[in-house]
Amino acid sequence: MSRQSNRTTDSKKMNAELFTLTYGALVTQLCKDYENGEEANKQLDKMGYNIGVRLIEDFLARPSVGRCQDFRETADVIAKVAFKMYLGITPSVTNWSPAGDEFSLILESNPLVDFVELPDNHTSLVYSNLLCGVLRGALEMVQMAVDVKFSQDTLRGDNVTEIRMKFIKRMEENLPAGDE
Repeated sequence: MSRQSNRTTDSKKMNAELFTLTYGALVTQLCKDYENGEEANKQLDKMGYNIGVRLIEDFLARPSVGRCQDFRETADVIAKVAFKMYLGITPSVTNWSPAGDEFSLILESNPLVDFVELPDNHTSLVYSNLLCGVLRGALEMVQMAVDVKFSQDTLRGDNVTEIRMKFIKRMEENLPAGDE
């Protein structure tokens, strides 16, 4: 019985490492394709957005996920359910703005940055920018426009990785004519 448990743990660890290395190869190719780190950041955000648009369907299909009533509840579900489900980590939700429309996700560990050192010639590269796009894309599909960006990153020498999210507006659901 414990032998099977060890295999499952080893398999999960190997899958996580394979994902990390594959993501690293993707970012490396983007750095080669785009000499400018800002352009690579845009591409990572765009890819993440497209992933988020599709990933939200899988996420909402889970029976444990219900409709969030406000932005605070949305923040908790993102941190405690979504990050745990897809990345195996649980960031803390902190630094709420007084208006309650902006918060930070603090990642004690970022699985995307294992084995990574930023190249000297790409100082403006935001290595994990894909995550910002995923969050933005997923939330747009549930009619929430948000601004998402990294404000701190351990790859840049900061103590933690911090993703800052700001609620912009609730989007109107566009129904085709006659479907009202």
